[in-house]
Amino acid sequence: MDPSTKGSLVRRFLFSGSVISALFGGLGVLKSTRTGPRDWRLILMWISWGLTLAIAIGTVVKESEQKELEDL
Repeated sequence: MDPSTKGSLVRRFLFSGSVISALFGGLGVLKSTRTGPRDWRLILMWISWGLTLAIAIGTVVKESEQKELEDL
């Protein structure tokens, strides 16, 4: 992977709606952690947020791989 491709991938993460949405969702989970009760639901919220972020990142990576294959 050459440096220009790496920068392009980072740009895709920064401008991806799904990644931005997942990050803002993390802010909500963080606020709930600070102010809400600490019980089993909080753990599920963090797990859910982590899975959402992983899916968003995986989607961006898969789309960039698909675009690379189309460009060949």
